[in-house]
Amino acid sequence: MLGTLTNAVAVLIGGGVGLLLQSRLSSRVTENLLRVMGLCVCVIGLASAIRGDTLLLVASLATGVIIGEMADIDGGLNHFGRWLQSRISRGEGSTLAEGFVTATLLFCVGAMAIVGSIDSGLRGDHTIIFTKSVIDGVTAMIFASALGPGVLLSAASILIYQGAIVLCASALQSVFSAELITQISAVGGVMILALGLNMTLEAKIKAANLLPAFFTAAGYYFLVLA
Repeated sequence: MLGTLTNAVAVLIGGGVGLLLQSRLSSRVTENLLRVMGLCVCVIGLASAIRGDTLLLVASLATGVIIGEMADIDGGLNHFGRWLQSRISRGEGSTLAEGFVTATLLFCVGAMAIVGSIDSGLRGDHTIIFTKSVIDGVTAMIFASALGPGVLLSAASILIYQGAIVLCASALQSVFSAELITQISAVGGVMILALGLNMTLEAKIKAANLLPAFFTAAGYYFLVLA
């Protein structure tokens, strides 16, 4: 849980700094900050991806994205986010609610949160979550300066959401072999690389639609490599 706790604290610190700066950050500074963070995400994703079996990556990601696109996971998550925000962000407290909902969706709904938490639970490797913590801290600073203290409340969502994934992954640790974990992490690395490209180049890759590749990667491993 070290990585998850660090992530939550980073959001609190970043959000606190954002409240102090309150609209003093220029758009040029925030844009360049996010792009630099995107480059770091690309490096982390690439480092994980190159450890995997090439055929497994191609097969699992190809079948995974077909499933994800047919199910429209990305569209479903975005629709849920808009519905949740419309339900909560009403009345006088709309700014507080908007900050909480927007930040929660940004920090929790994404491949980096899932892959990082799985790595943290299965291997005790917090590298991805620590990297995400830095990015989330910077993002929380930017969002809090614009949306107010509701952004800081998203730290609780991180603890609950990512903590649950870490605990589930830890419980399955004895079931997964070290090689399977490596292959799953490699697939996750490609998803993280996609997020980095989105942040840096505005590539608009629907990374959420790649999530079924986790399951197709496990299936390929047991059928072909095991």
